[in-house]
Amino acid sequence: MLWVLFLLVAWGAAAISCVRLCLAAARLAPPRSGLSREPRRTADGPELTLYETAFLAGGPHRVADLALVTMHLRRRLLLAHTGWATVVDPDGRDDVERTVIRAIGPQGQSPIPPVRAAAAAADAVRALADRLVAAGLALPGQAGTDLVSAVRAVRGAALLVAAMGTAALLTPGLEQGPGGSGIPVLVWFGLPLVLTLGCLAIARMEVHPYSSWASPAGQRLLDVRTATADSPEGDVLVAVAVRGVRAVADPALRAALGGRGTRNVP
Repeated sequence: MLWVLFLLVAWGAAAISCVRLCLAAARLAPPRSGLSREPRRTADGPELTLYETAFLAGGPHRVADLALVTMHLRRRLLLAHTGWATVVDPDGRDDVERTVIRAIGPQGQSPIPPVRAAAAAADAVRALADRLVAAGLALPGQAGTDLVSAVRAVRGAALLVAAMGTAALLTPGLEQGPGGSGIPVLVWFGLPLVLTLGCLAIARMEVHPYSSWASPAGQRLLDVRTATADSPEGDVLVAVAVRGVRAVADPALRAALGGRGTRNVP
């Protein structure tokens, strides 16, 4: 009866992961009172700004990357392929750019990774996040991260159920068990597998894509920006806000933002 132990493990993993996913999804559900199909807009206008787009698509570090790329393309900052940032114009055009310049320091030159980290943790980015949360476009706290982690846990549980079922079928003496075959065992393991796959299917319909930052309302606005980024005439900064640094066509700039080669000053 070793297969019963495998079955208990499978059921335990399936039940715990599915309950966790349900709780994470419930925390993202909007309140029933005043619920509207139309997403609330930001205070800055009817459309997302580039910084808002970057935050909803990739969080604080995406905002920092967007600021670095913007300043580089507009010749206010030089990002060398060696991984160093050099200030060209010390006058930032907004709070995020001024944060980047302060992070580089009085020498006017710094490795890019600490600059990116400082900009991502700056008050300007936190204030942006607070505005988006207040507008109902961003997820508060770790809600989005919890949802992504819960979905991964259910996927892992589904794989574990399949592995436990396979191990049970290979257990010696199973053919002498009830029914004389492994069919009843497959049925027992099929139930938790259906449970996990069903939860994943429902989650995909209700809360997909599993964003760590954007609420369902924010995701709908973000989809508009994504369509713009995917168009042939799309702005490179919009593409960076939506896709991250992988949207940069310049290999030297991608190398700079990848953090490689920071040992030597450019």
